[in-house]
Amino acid sequence: MHLTNVSIQKYGEDYNESNGGKWSIRNLLLYLQSTRGRDVTDKLVDEIDGIILHSLRSVMGLMANDRHCFECYGYDIIIDKDLRPWLIEVNASPSLSATTAADRLMKHNLVDDILRIVIPEDFPE
Repeated sequence: MHLTNVSIQKYGEDYNESNGGKWSIRNLLLYLQSTRGRDVTDKLVDEIDGIILHSLRSVMGLMANDRHCFECYGYDIIIDKDLRPWLIEVNASPSLSATTAADRLMKHNLVDDILRIVIPEDFPE
């Protein structure tokens, strides 16, 4: 299952309109742990973390470094049958439009997480 590019997937025979072909990372990891095992799944997560880290390091000198702003990057990673992750692309402005209720919830949680990171706990209300 390819977890991205709904604009193309929605025309496929096996497209699931209820979830839009998207899984939350939590559901994906639970599925993989139950079907492939914890060790293999943990290795996959470490490899995805490595891909993200290396990609950010490779452009570190080009990224805006301003404590008054932030960016959200969207990573498209495909996972092959041997659970090897492959970076497809990095989106500097990932879409926050939602195609399903589950997608809307995932993106709402993303924005909540970003705000929790960006706004300090002691920020005056």
